[in-house]
Amino acid sequence: MIFQYPIALILPILFLICLKFCKAKKPSLYFSGINFLQKVTKKESILSLLLKVLIITLLSIALASPIKENQLVINNNKGYEISLIMDVSGSMRENGKFDIVRNIVKDFLKKRKSDKIALSIFADFAYVAVPLTYDKKAISQLLDKIEVGIAGTTKTALYEALFLSTNIFKTSHAKNKIAILLTDGMDNANTIPLKIAVERAKKYGVKVYTIGIGQRGDYNPYVLKAIAKQTGGKFFEADSVARLKTIYNTINSLEKSEIKTDKYTLKTYYFTYPLAFALLLLLLLFYLRNKR
Repeated sequence: MIFQYPIALILPILFLICLKFCKAKKPSLYFSGINFLQKVTKKESILSLLLKVLIITLLSIALASPIKENQLVINNNKGYEISLIMDVSGSMRENGKFDIVRNIVKDFLKKRKSDKIALSIFADFAYVAVPLTYDKKAISQLLDKIEVGIAGTTKTALYEALFLSTNIFKTSHAKNKIAILLTDGMDNANTIPLKIAVERAKKYGVKVYTIGIGQRGDYNPYVLKAIAKQTGGKFFEADSVARLKTIYNTINSLEKSEIKTDKYTLKTYYFTYPLAFALLLLLLLFYLRNKR
């Protein structure tokens, strides 16, 4: 509870000062028995004074306008929709590559608070593990359970993964849609042609960032670069943990969500309560002053 005009609270003090020093001079009449008259009227005078002080105090509180403020915050986040596409083929077991990638991706998830995220994995075949969701915690928990070999160990269905993961945007109306495709291999599943996969991404307006990890002989940089270029994304190469962390940080900074917050203050006014009580006391004062 606050007062809009707290300066008004000084009025009762000014009133008391005036009672002491601003008394009007009136003609005096003296007659016998005045002591008796003073005793009779003393109680009524004290009561009237108390009522006056209460009335002035209540009126000053009403003038100060007591209010209660409640702030309403409306978050108008313009987040992204992001599809994370991760290679879980047998080669990702070498040197603990998948464990490293998993930890970096989990850190990336924490930074995308306003976005919807989807997770797809691929090896011998591809599938969408988690559709678009705001529940980053669920994705992080699932990542902890995913292991290399869960989708086979002998093949790399790279183009199929790109096709399926961009297909989740089919009914999306988001302005910003991106996919982050990470692999250490080349497509050898031959389930979906590269051209079809890229055209699907372009059709739904999905910008694809491609990441090749390991050595250039492990993955095809020309294919990954072509995917990124044709969809408006970028191609990155990571041959170290530090480089991979930098890449995800770079993508995070390149695709920053626009966050707008509208704040509204709801004010509840309470001046009517002291004002009404002051009016009732004022009526009582009039009654006491005129009852005879």
